[in-house]
Parts: sequence; structure tokens; C-alpha cells
Amino acid sequence: MKLTEFEFDYPKSLIAKYPIEPRDAARLMVLNRADGTITHRKFTDLPEYFNDGDVLLVNNTKVFPARLYGNKEKTGARIEVFLLRELNPESRLWDVIVDPARKIRIGNKLYFENGLVAEVIDNTTSRGRTIRFVFEGSNDELYAKIDEIGETPIPPYLKRDVEPEDKDRYQTFFAEERGAVAAPTAGLHFTQELVTKLTNVGVSIMPVTLHVGLGTFRPVEVEDLTKHRMDSEYYHVTPDVAERTNLALSTPGKTVTAVGTTVVRAMESSLAAAYTLKANRGWTDKFIYPPYDFHITQRLITNFHMPRSTLMMLVAAFAGYDFMMEAYQVAVKEKYRLFSFGDAMIIL
Repeated sequence: MKLTEFEFDYPKSLIAKYPIEPRDAARLMVLNRADGTITHRKFTDLPEYFNDGDVLLVNNTKVFPARLYGNKEKTGARIEVFLLRELNPESRLWDVIVDPARKIRIGNKLYFENGLVAEVIDNTTSRGRTIRFVFEGSNDELYAKIDEIGETPIPPYLKRDVEPEDKDRYQTFFAEERGAVAAPTAGLHFTQELVTKLTNVGVSIMPVTLHVGLGTFRPVEVEDLTKHRMDSEYYHVTPDVAERTNLALSTPGKTVTAVGTTVVRAMESSLAAAYTLKANRGWTDKFIYPPYDFHITQRLITNFHMPRSTLMMLVAAFAGYDFMMEAYQVAVKEKYRLFSFGDAMIIL
């Protein structure tokens, strides 16, 4: 498929700048692939689509305040440092993006307002650098220092300033494992009350980890999708999750539902030889676009994504391109709230 096939028009007024409250009051579009129907529900209706023994896979990654502002040594020039991922906790090495990049060279030191200091030790891309924090305390103490001065990395298309409340707004109910620079947004709709209702139905809610990086949102700049390369992101599937998921896959009438495209990518990156799920951890750059045969994911909960995004392409591979495009047109017509803080769909 071609990049230009993933374009769609929408009024900017439909971009949700804030999440609805309560979170599970969001609208839920239901796409039924078996009969091609689209229906409109509320996210609070989600338990109606589950039965005892079903598995719901969620991403338990936790967003950290990745955007820092510091000053270059000697000149005092103000520098933005966006922390992408921690490379080595013991040596304090991080991959980052710096802006303005032209002012930052190997050997430069950056000073932050709370006394934190970092040294640039390598160039990775035109804007990318590897830095080492000069810090003698524990990792937890370093994270606390970063949290003191870091900003929540809300999506730039929201076109608003970061607010203190975003620290909680841009975090899912399941967030436990620190490491993401963007939220797995399908999980933003869940509340304690909704989780309790699903559990009471008999649904097994199982956590996997995929630390969402900027690569997930990096623009696709080639018309031929086969030539696009994703950045690698760390993921972890535990033995308990693999065992419970495989049990559902092998039991007639039971379903496996992924909450978000990040969960799908983690699952599809952890396949055993017989197309079952295996416990695994590592880095994945898996790019899913039509056509694709899904082996673990049977149903998908996801948000409405930006045009031309790799997220939209994965949804098209799962729902079918034509069906997905129809759903997006309906979403615009019915004034669904779009993107990270917007409404959701479940694809059955």
C-alpha cells in the first residue's frame, strides 16, 4: 500500500485537547468485521463484549517527564533535551534529542536548574545525541531529579502548554513500568470501576510492557510502505501472560483482546514456532501494515489516529483498509473526539 492512501480530512475542532471525565465516559465505536456493521456505544458498555475466560491485554508502561530544559556550559544557551530511552542505568547513558542541535557537540556539558549535569558523549543522528548524566546517587535518585524538572511530553499537535495536571492525565490506569515517552492511549479510557466490572465478568486483565518511543509517531516519509523503518522499542511478555493468553487462544469461544496498537506489536513480536505466544523480552521494530496475518490478537481496542501514521496502518491491517476508512469517515460525521485524548473503537 501507499502512504497517500492513509490520508483523511477532519476539522481541527475534533482534536481532543483534554480527556473526558470520567475517562470511561468516552464514546466507543464498535466495528464488527463479521457483518460489516458500525454501532455507537459508550466505553462504559465495554463489559458487554466480554465473557468469562476472555483475556484483555493491556500495556503497563509508564510515561516519564521526558522533556528537560537546560543551559550549555560557557555560553549559557538554552537547550531542550528530550529523553528518548535509557541505554545503561549503571553508566547513566541516555539517547536524547536536542534542540537546537547545531549548538551541541561531543564533550559539551549541559546544566539543569536543580543541579543535574549531563555530558554529551556521542552523535547519533542530526538531532540525536547520547548523553551521560554526571550523578553519584542511585538510579531512583536520578529519576527523582529528572521528575523535578521534566515536562510531561504531551503530543505537539494539541497545540497547548503543558499543565501540571497532565502528569496524571497522560497516564493510564495500568501504568507501572517507567519508560515511555508517550502514553499507550487506548488504555487512557479505563477506570477502577470499569476494571472491576470486567473482572467480575471473569475477564483476565493481563499486563505486557512496551515502552512507547517517539519512533511510533515518527512521520512516514516514503510513499512505499515497505521502505519505512520503525525505531526499536523495548517490550516484555511474562510467562504468566503467555500461558494465560495461549489458554484462551486454544479454548473455543474465548477471545484475546489487545488494548492498543503497542500491545499488538508486543504480542506479534513474541511468537513461538506454532504461532502461540511465548514469554520474551527485548527490542522490536515491527511495522504492521496491510496485508498482515495476525496470530495472537483477535480483537482490538484503539483510538482514532493521525493521518499517515503507523498506528493507522496497523488498524487498517486488522480491520481491513476499506472498513477502517469508512469508520474514520463516520467518526468525523458523528463528531467523535480524535487522537490521544479522544474517543475509542473496538474492532470485533
